[in-house]
Amino acid sequence: MPSDLSDLKITDTPLGCRLAVKVVPGSSRDRIVGTLGQALKVAVSAAPEKGAANKALLKLLGKRLGLRPAQIQILSGQTQARKQILVLSLSASQLRSRLA
Repeated sequence: MPSDLSDLKITDTPLGCRLAVKVVPGSSRDRIVGTLGQALKVAVSAAPEKGAANKALLKLLGKRLGLRPAQIQILSGQTQARKQILVLSLSASQLRSRLA
């Protein structure tokens, strides 16, 4: 993961922070690839069927950020590769430091 996350758009909200994510399902392994424009690019091995890729995304982000998967919510894009994610209880600066 590149340490420069300056292009990543993270917005503080009253509940935590919001960020854009680009998910690549069906990859060889689960990992945070880096950034793609203003979005965080994440590869998951799960197929995009019956919400499996979304569950894998939340689990991976939770592990990386030190949060429970329930503390990360998909706000929009449940059936699309591009999603808006809400990370509860973290500010934008805290999220950046945990991703770096």
